[in-house]
Amino acid sequence: MSTARTRLTAALAGTAIAALALAGCASSDPLSGDSTDTGDNGDSSTIVIGSQAYYSNEIIAEIYAQALEAGGFTVERNFNIGQRDAYMPALEDGEIDLFPEYTGNLLQYFEPDTTATTSEDVYAALQDALPDGLTVLDQSSATDQDSYNVTAAFAEENGLTSIADLAGIDGLVLGGAPELEERPYGPTGLQEVYGVTVSFQATADTTVDELVAGNIQVANVYSADPRISTQDLVTLEDPKGLFLASNVVPVVNADIADEIADVINAVSAALTPEGLVALNVESTEDERSPEDIAADWLAENGLD
Repeated sequence: MSTARTRLTAALAGTAIAALALAGCASSDPLSGDSTDTGDNGDSSTIVIGSQAYYSNEIIAEIYAQALEAGGFTVERNFNIGQRDAYMPALEDGEIDLFPEYTGNLLQYFEPDTTATTSEDVYAALQDALPDGLTVLDQSSATDQDSYNVTAAFAEENGLTSIADLAGIDGLVLGGAPELEERPYGPTGLQEVYGVTVSFQATADTTVDELVAGNIQVANVYSADPRISTQDLVTLEDPKGLFLASNVVPVVNADIADEIADVINAVSAALTPEGLVALNVESTEDERSPEDIAADWLAENGLD
């Protein structure tokens, strides 16, 4: 999904990866992030955690990092990398060991023609679709997935509750990140699945602003974006499953999956849909740092 949040592509810092004496954990370019060595577990290997260039994803990555540090692991942060085309090769090469992802979008990245739509089916299909050397730990109930939104006034004017209700409305402009135009759930998917015809406008970070201003009529906004509530938007129902369920899920180097599973699975179990929205509000409305947000969330959930 594409959107109010956009994952702006950032360059991966550095190319050299040092070989480690212990198998299963890779170390990354020292310029790519800050490392913290707790030394509590007697293991000199470093777990490199990445994040997208998206505030919500960085918060989750920071939660992973602090939880692992509390568990005695050495952690290096390589955040704000950008789009999947930038960070997936680093995951596959072992430059990054752990990354917060979203099941549906990641599945479509590897299998654009997948027919899985439910949370359980998508999670199962993703495990089979991942490249060798990567696996997923437990998915969270929290979701942050693509959704199509309209203003409350536009919904009332046109009697809209579902994406299907858009069919037959002339002159619709869909806004979102540039890559939305080519996504399976973009303009082509709207036409094929719902018979909805739209033109497309790349709006990126201004998507919600353009929707509220009336310059676009339909906006691709992530479901955990606080502005859906604060800007009085209406999320259109998706009865035909144009969007895949997209739960927060940790993607991890298979060699270290068992080693960190207890810590990271506990985080996933505690992270709820409402909780994720609340974390995002702390970032966007309260302007708190990911470090402080993560520390407080871990303490509140007894995971520090």
